Formats: sequence, C-alpha cells, structure tokens
Amino acid sequence: MGRLGVGVAVGCATAACIVAAAMVGKRVRRRRKWRKMVKVLEELEESCATPVGRLKQVVDAMAVEMHAGLASEGGSKLKMLLTYVDKLPNGSEKGTYYALDLGGTNFRVLRVHLGGQRSAILGQDIARQPIPQHLMTSTSKDLFDFIASSLKDFIEKEGNFSEQPSPGRRELGFTFSFPVKQSSVSSGILMKWTKGFAIEDTIGRDVSECLQLAMSRKGLDVRVAALINDTVGTLALGHYNDEDTVAAVIIGTGTNACYLERADAIIKCQGLLTTSGGMVVNMEWGNFWSSHLPRTSYDIALDVASPNPNDQGFEKMISGMYLGDIVRRVLLRMSEEESDDFGPSSSKLAIPFVLRTPLMAAMHEDDSLDLSEVAKILGEVLELPDVPVKVRKLVVKVCDVITRRAARLAAAGIVGILKKIGRDGSGGIASGKFRSDRPTRMRRTVVAIEGGLYTSYTLFREYLDEAMMEILGEEVSSHVILRVMEDGSGTGAALVAAANSPSEADRVQLQ
Repeated sequence: MGRLGVGVAVGCATAACIVAAAMVGKRVRRRRKWRKMVKVLEELEESCATPVGRLKQVVDAMAVEMHAGLASEGGSKLKMLLTYVDKLPNGSEKGTYYALDLGGTNFRVLRVHLGGQRSAILGQDIARQPIPQHLMTSTSKDLFDFIASSLKDFIEKEGNFSEQPSPGRRELGFTFSFPVKQSSVSSGILMKWTKGFAIEDTIGRDVSECLQLAMSRKGLDVRVAALINDTVGTLALGHYNDEDTVAAVIIGTGTNACYLERADAIIKCQGLLTTSGGMVVNMEWGNFWSSHLPRTSYDIALDVASPNPNDQGFEKMISGMYLGDIVRRVLLRMSEEESDDFGPSSSKLAIPFVLRTPLMAAMHEDDSLDLSEVAKILGEVLELPDVPVKVRKLVVKVCDVITRRAARLAAAGIVGILKKIGRDGSGGIASGKFRSDRPTRMRRTVVAIEGGLYTSYTLFREYLDEAMMEILGEEVSSHVILRVMEDGSGTGAALVAAANSPSEADRVQLQ
C-alpha cells in the first residue's frame, strides 16, 4: 500500500473514531439527562410520601383545628361556619318541595315529590337555565327578577301531581354557592361575589330576602325555607337515605366538608339552642393547613402564582382544579432536564392549567401496552409529539404520585372529622385534647360523598378507600361506609326545605 493509501486509511480510521466518540458522547449525555429526569421523579415520590404515620398526624391536626375553629372566630384556618340546620331529613317527609340551585353561570330549578317513606322520592322535575351575561354585572333586582320569572314559568308548567306539604304556600330550598354569612337556616348575608358575578348592590344583603322579594313581585306564593351550600345538601340527601350519615364531603373541581356537631361543642356560640341537640357545621376545609402536609416546590410555585396565595392550601393539594396543573409543573421540570425526549421548548407545557385534571386522569388510567392515550394527550394538548414509550411511563408515574397523595390526604381529612366526633374508634376530642383512655363501641357510620374525583376517577377512589382502611384499621373501617350521592345541591336542597317546613320552623335560636 502506498503512502497515499496509508494516509487515506488513517484518515478514515480517525474519522470513524471521531464519529464513534461523538456517538458514545451523545449516548452518555442522553443517559445523564435521563438519570436527571428519573431523579426528578424520585424526589417527587419522596416529597409526596404519605406513610400511614404521617396520615395519622394529619388526622390529629384536622381534629385539633376543627376544635379550635369551634372555640372562637378566627381561631383556626378552618372557618367552621354555623349553618343553623339542626334537623336533617329522615325519610318521613311527604309532599312536593322545590329547590333553586345557583352555583355559577347557570341555575337549576327542581320540583321533588316525596312519599313519606325513606328513600321514596316519587319523582322530580328539573329545568336548567343559563344566566344572561349582562345580568351578572347588572343589579340585584334584575338578577333575582330573572330567576323568579324562570321559577314562575317552571311552576306554571306543573303536572297533575303536585301535592303540597301544607295548603297554598310552596316551600323552597335555595342552594347559593357563594360566600355567605349565615344568620338563620333560611337567611344569609352575601360577603362577596365570585365566578364572574359583580353586582355591587347585593353585597351585604340577605340573598334569601332578595329572592323572596323578587318572587313576591312575580306573584309567587313561595317561601325560602332553607339557604344552604352544596355540601350541606349532600349531607341532607345522605341522611334522608340513611340516618347513620354524619358527614358529607365533596371532592370535585373544588372540595369541602360538613358534618353534624353537638350544639354544646360549638363553644364560640354559647347559648345556642336546638331541639335536636346538634347542628350541621360547614367546615370550609379547603383552607385547612398543617405542617404535616407533604408540600413540594411545585405546590409552592402553584400557590404563589394563584389569585389567592397562602389560602385554600388543602384544596390546592387534593382537588380537581389543581391536580392537573401540579402534574404539568413536574413535566415542565422534567422537560428542562431532557428536552430531546420532551420536544421543543415551544410546547404548551409552560401554559398554566393547560393540562386539566380529567386529561391527567385519562393518562393515569391508560392501560394500553404502548400508552397510546398518553401519547395522544401529550401530542394534542401539550404539543409534544413522538414522546418515547419510556417517557410516557414516567408521565403516568407522575400522575400516580400526585393522585395518590391527594386521595390519601382526603382520606386523612375524612378520618379527622370522624375523630372529632368520636366515630374513629377512639374517644374523640374535647377541649382540644384527645380522649384515648376510654374504649368506644364503634357505631355504624356513613359519610356521604360527591364529586367527580371520587365518583369518576377509579384510581383516586381506590387510593382513598385504601388509605381509610390503613388509618382506621380493618375492624373500625368495617363500620365506616363512604356512600356516593348524586345532586346534593338540587335534591338535597329540596329535602332541607322539607325538613324545615312551617311545622318545624323557628327551632334554632340564640338565648
């Protein structure tokens, strides 16, 4: 071989070595990036860990905060609001009752026929009506006149079966899902509007009176018998079906809980008299906070960027409004470590709330071999095409970690309520101290539960049920039933109206 041939061979070998070295270097860099991405997941798992010991600490913290909120106004992050509902429906109610559910840009009117036997709802009629945009910023009179007109049209279309609880006047339950300071079972002052409403002359007024006046202007002989929120409606519906129902929880886009408390335990309202000896308390548990909650840097970033920082901390960790965005934030962090697999930086990963929780749940529950649903959502929603299967598996794992934490914390919250009222197998709590020195015979206990996270998200439900068993133990958990309800805000409101019809009125008063 001549010098020229040798030179060419050496040059080719050198080039091959360079190419090989470059390829090896690229593989090394990619492995390093992959390890960094996996480390993000491992750190997430560690910071979101909810071993049963930590969950029991959350249980204790919830029970203590509940007691503090009952002891004094502002004594706890939990508002522990009095609802003045001291009598829940028990199945003996009979007649036709109405409900009005105003919770956003639409409202519903319902007519419920009760047969006087437990679980015997003979029938119901429902009408849905959107609220015109201009009425959301108009006047109180304009809004409530529109609602009253719709109610009048609904009543005038009444069928032949319209038995009334008493001659003449109809009874109505009003579900009003805005911040209200309750002053009786049927009245409450609007503190502020949310959800796009901005009607200044309603703030500081009794919303039941606003509706009552509008109905009078329309010639309707209808009485607002109860003003409630959707959580109280869920409890009422649960109690109507099963008298062992002592609490209700909503876990959907938002989250809240209420329960039946002894009147003498509501220390901040000494002198409260109820014929039943108890009262439903609206916890507003979305604002619960404890140092035992496993908070991550992603939770902190979400909170800082929210319209209400340092507020609704529990809700931001467990509700459907936020779970998808927590996952998005983790995926964004991963993409910063491994841009090759996650696609260009121009993807939609940086857009807050672009990944909604239903989409996150669909990825989490994708059981196809190649995780095709995960690939579809990443491509269509987040503009991340051609994500490798190994990365899709990481995405599913992130969804699992965030969902499992949320479900287990929700379970701890529920057990916290049971602990406060002595339905967790312990002695309960009094004067801020736990009573564990006396054995308690466990009674059958039902918690009504509503909301899409529990009813429609199978893995969330399984994780929550599993955590209830772990915290309570097999023996006690066998006495606790989580029962799914449907339409507490509608049917439940009509049932509260039935339980508070004229013959039962004026039972709650202050000395």
